[in-house]
Amino acid sequence: MSQELFKKMAQSILDGDDEVSAELAQKALNEGIDPLAAITDGFMPGVNEVGDNFACGDAFLPELVMAGEAMKAAIAVLEPAMMASGVSRQVLGTVVLATVEGDIHEIGKTLVGTMLTSSGFKVYDLGVDVPTADLIAKAEEVGADIIGLSALLTTTMIKQKEVIDEVAKRGLKVMVMVGGAPVTKEWVQRIEADGYSEDAIGAVSVAKELMGL
Repeated sequence: MSQELFKKMAQSILDGDDEVSAELAQKALNEGIDPLAAITDGFMPGVNEVGDNFACGDAFLPELVMAGEAMKAAIAVLEPAMMASGVSRQVLGTVVLATVEGDIHEIGKTLVGTMLTSSGFKVYDLGVDVPTADLIAKAEEVGADIIGLSALLTTTMIKQKEVIDEVAKRGLKVMVMVGGAPVTKEWVQRIEADGYSEDAIGAVSVAKELMGL
């Protein structure tokens, strides 16, 4: 019975239907299905499939965004039940995410946050135009494993370097991932970032690699 429900859950993510995913999450709870199982066996296969499709060019950005929203809707229903039962998803790592100071582009960064959250990371999204000092302070406060920095303007890319330099100066044990349209592999090497991805799905893979997963 639950296998049939799990298939529908995965399909709701593939369809990017947040209303259906939330309904199925509630149905799982009503039927006494472990909320953690609903995430890992039901919804996650859908997230993974959308990610694979996107990587192969068979799915596009709008589908990725919708899948992320559908996953968020499902988790919003299931997470309170997990908290109540004292069960929590294994957190793969803690990420502080932001668009750097001077830059107000949000879509790519928000999508990365959604996909990381969907994949089991704890994400603190500080938003856009975030000063280096605020980023470092938050990373220290939450004991972040990774800082994720987005920049969509060539003029603000230098702020990625500023954050990396500040992390090094303070001797913090935090890795820095960067991304954004103008960011190149050459730039990543130059500023000695720990990771780089061109898209949200790639960012999840890079984050997992950085965590040794």
